[in-house]
Amino acid sequence: MKLSGKKALVTGSNQGIGQAIALRLAEEGADVVIDYVTHPETAAETVQGVLKLGRRAVAIKGDLSKVADTQRMVHESVQALGGLDILVNNAGVEKRAPCWEVTEADFDLVLDINLKGAFFATQAFVQHRMEVKQPGKVINLSSVHEDLPFPHFTSYCASKGGMKMMMRNLAIELAPFGITVNNIAPGAIETPINTQLLNDPAKLKALLENIPLARLGQTADVAGVAAFLASADADYITGATIVVDGGLTWNYSEQ
Repeated sequence: MKLSGKKALVTGSNQGIGQAIALRLAEEGADVVIDYVTHPETAAETVQGVLKLGRRAVAIKGDLSKVADTQRMVHESVQALGGLDILVNNAGVEKRAPCWEVTEADFDLVLDINLKGAFFATQAFVQHRMEVKQPGKVINLSSVHEDLPFPHFTSYCASKGGMKMMMRNLAIELAPFGITVNNIAPGAIETPINTQLLNDPAKLKALLENIPLARLGQTADVAGVAAFLASADADYITGATIVVDGGLTWNYSEQ
């Protein structure tokens, strides 16, 4: 129970990696706020999962693409749990299109949620930690595409590349307050966002041939790293990206 007594907010935690992280943090003793935008029923399922582990949980709707809504969601999270020690910026979207067909609306949506949303959620969290004069943990769910090109997903790569530098900058800026900031960079993880890939045997085979460990990652593979970064075991780690990709990044080639 490395997180006993801690309180965490995990954005986009009604499914996929975010849901797995919320449950893993609860297993380690944390109370958890489940943030969602759509599908309140799956948010409720995550809440029930946390409650079954003996921890407190509440679902709060918050749209990371809107700054005011993001700030409200963080403030309501603080009120609901009586404080926050850990922020996991997990919410994210991607839009596939060749660069010459990308619409302004799609480009803005990806950057607004993945980068701007994560920044302003962090800002609100930091303001709370400074107010209570306590340290804190910020964990961003980035991607191997903070470094690795991903043709037809330029806005996504730009958001994750931006998240990499945002993390490094904030790690330095917030270190005097005892607030650490780190990224987790998943590779190919078996989540709803990859449903189309999972149903395409040819594309899946080609991807697996690029992964030295010869399997897709599971949400638990990422959640375990998040639990580590949220714990005191990682108190001296800040400004780092931990890659969780089965070796994909250093063995990758475009087909």
